[in-house]
Amino acid sequence: APDSVALVLSLLELAPNLNFTLGIAHVNHCLRGVDADEDEAFVRRLAKDLNLTFHNTAVDVKKQAGQQKISLEEAGRHVRYAFFKELCDRHGYTKIATGHTKDDNAELVLMNLLRGSGLKGLTGIPPIRDSKVIRPLIRVTKLEIFDFLKTRGQSFRQDDSNFDPAFLRNRVRRDLLPRLQKEYNPSINDALDRLSRILRQEDDYLATKTHDALKTCRCTSKETFITLDIKTLNNFHAAIRARVVRQAILQIKADLKRIHMGHLQDILELCVQKSGFKSLDLPGQIRVYKSGGTLTVKKEELPLRLLGQQEKDKSLKIVKDTPSKD
Repeated sequence: APDSVALVLSLLELAPNLNFTLGIAHVNHCLRGVDADEDEAFVRRLAKDLNLTFHNTAVDVKKQAGQQKISLEEAGRHVRYAFFKELCDRHGYTKIATGHTKDDNAELVLMNLLRGSGLKGLTGIPPIRDSKVIRPLIRVTKLEIFDFLKTRGQSFRQDDSNFDPAFLRNRVRRDLLPRLQKEYNPSINDALDRLSRILRQEDDYLATKTHDALKTCRCTSKETFITLDIKTLNNFHAAIRARVVRQAILQIKADLKRIHMGHLQDILELCVQKSGFKSLDLPGQIRVYKSGGTLTVKKEELPLRLLGQQEKDKSLKIVKDTPSKD
């Protein structure tokens, strides 16, 4: 892609002054047949021409998406970053640089807005993630990328799937954003980019407050469960309460896949009810228990369906074994 080629050339110019070693990593997603093979050959030649180490792998992303029941885009992302991490571990690279641009950030913010995302989704693509992944071109536009490559006479390849209207990102890029730019705001990309930066600062601030709040209301914390004091939790602002519960789930589940705002709202509702013991089932074998004045988020050993059946069988046995009073 032009973004990645521009990234390599830019970093290569900076390398002598900043004293870092550069390598090129390429993942063949096995989705586009001969075109994908030609992309790989192009990157291999580019690495050779620039005298850079070339790392490549080929993964059947469509197969992985089917096995994991996720989208092609998400599966491809998992494959890429897993490969990048492996290269860092094996060869000692300390940073992973990707070619995301200001336009990519604007597209993601708008897509997440259409999906009804919360604050986190509207922060867009962070310039730095986990101190490892860096986006040197995140303040650069696509137009500037093309001008840069043109002045250097550098060729590049385009992925035809970027023009496929079946993907939401492509419809946003090629239809919605141009229409918004033409009919509503000529600087829509800049506006969305600015919005993401403002919200990223606020999200960082709230994350700090959430960390402190979680420590305040945490009673017990183990690898498979965390228990919170409900009275202390309820004293926080609603926005912080939701974040604390989400952070507790993240700590036990290790991710937030399939955890939606509806789940958080149900848990917070449970916290204000006066009823005794109750539980809620969440995706990923996570069960939330309310007992007395505490709320426990637990990762169960068994799938919740099987656990529920066991509890049902146990209940039936107790009823069956209870002696009759007659």
